Amino acid sequence: MGSKRFNESKGPSQRQLRAGELVRHALVDILAREGFRDPALESVMISVTEVRPSPDLRSAKVYVAPLGGGDAKALAAALNKTAGFLRGRLGREIDMKFTPELHFHADNSFDTASQVDQLLARPEVKQDLDGEDD
Repeated sequence: MGSKRFNESKGPSQRQLRAGELVRHALVDILAREGFRDPALESVMISVTEVRPSPDLRSAKVYVAPLGGGDAKALAAALNKTAGFLRGRLGREIDMKFTPELHFHADNSFDTASQVDQLLARPEVKQDLDGEDD
């Protein structure tokens, strides 16, 4: 009998996607409700952009960004310090066999999108884009 292994080229399974969304929604609720003593987390609105669970659902990469700008790496580092506390709260919120171990990462996709917008707005690029319509 062959073993089922996660194939990176296929992407996440439907089960991983469902679990990721379940964890993401629960984390958003927890982060909105809880008060943190860490100064890096006290006055920051946190956006949880994506949760990628491992194939066995025992750990998850959580991508976060501060709303309104700020240092996403510092935010991720502060959240990694409170990961145990957040995992405990998460265990009470979700109904899964295992509560995943949380690993927070800075989400830079908003910065990348902003850079692409700035590039597309440059006059020489606009000129090239307008010339393609002819």
